[in-house]
Amino acid sequence: MEFTPVLKPARLVQRYKRFLADVVTPDGEELTIHCANTGAMTGCGAPGDQVWYSTSDNRKRRYPHSWELTQTACGQWIGVNTLRANYLLGEALAAGAIPELSGYNSFRAEVAYGAENSRIDWLLAAENRPNCYIEVKSVTLLQQQWGYFPDAVTLRGQKHLRELQAIAESGQRAVLFFAVLHSGITRMAPARHIDPLYAEMLLQAQRRGVEVLCYGAQLSPGGIRLHTPIPFFNFDGDPSREKSKRSRISLA
Repeated sequence: MEFTPVLKPARLVQRYKRFLADVVTPDGEELTIHCANTGAMTGCGAPGDQVWYSTSDNRKRRYPHSWELTQTACGQWIGVNTLRANYLLGEALAAGAIPELSGYNSFRAEVAYGAENSRIDWLLAAENRPNCYIEVKSVTLLQQQWGYFPDAVTLRGQKHLRELQAIAESGQRAVLFFAVLHSGITRMAPARHIDPLYAEMLLQAQRRGVEVLCYGAQLSPGGIRLHTPIPFFNFDGDPSREKSKRSRISLA
C-alpha cells in the first residue's frame, strides 16, 4: 500500500486515552492525532520518538490525523496502525506475493463464520479444493531479540483460535497470519510470558491442523508492503531460554 500523500513527521509527546497522542511537527505546531492501535503498544512509541502521520480529507472526523508509523531512536520502523494489516494481506493476495496462499481465485473479506459469531478476515475459495479461512494479526512487540504476539492478554484472540481450530477439524484450511510490522523482528514466538493460555491454545490449534504464517514488511513514509517470510517457533516455555533450540535457528 502507498501513502498518498506521503506521511508527515512529528515528535511524539505522549499517548493517552488509548486512542489519542499529542505530537509536535517540525515547524512547532502541536497536534492531537488519532491512534487506531488499542493494544499495549509496548516499545512502539516513547516520548521523543519520531512518528509519521496521515491526514484524512473526511471533514466529519474530529481528529483528521492518524498515527501510522514510529521511527525509534535506534532507527527501527514500526507500523502502529493495526487497521492496515488486513489491507496489506489483501494486496499481497491479489499480487500473488504469498506463495503459501496461492491458487485461489476468490477473495472475500470480513465474512461471518463460526459458532461464536466471528468474522474471518479473509476467506479464499477455488474449485476442487477446500476453502481457506485466514485470521490476520498485527505484530509489533520486540523483546530480547524476539517478536511476540500478543502484547496483552487477549480473550478475542483466544476466541479466534477456537474458531480456527474448528475450521481445521472440519476439513477446511485454517490459517493464522502474523503481519509483522516491526523492522527489528526477524523471528517470532507466542508471548507465553504475557498470555500463557493463548500460547497453549495456539500450540493445540497447530496440532489440530491450523497453519501459522508470518511475513515481515517494508515500512517507510511512502508505503508498506508485506514481503519476507519470518520463522515462527512455538516453544513450550520462554524461547529466550531455549538455548539448544535457538542454536538451530536460521535467520537466512
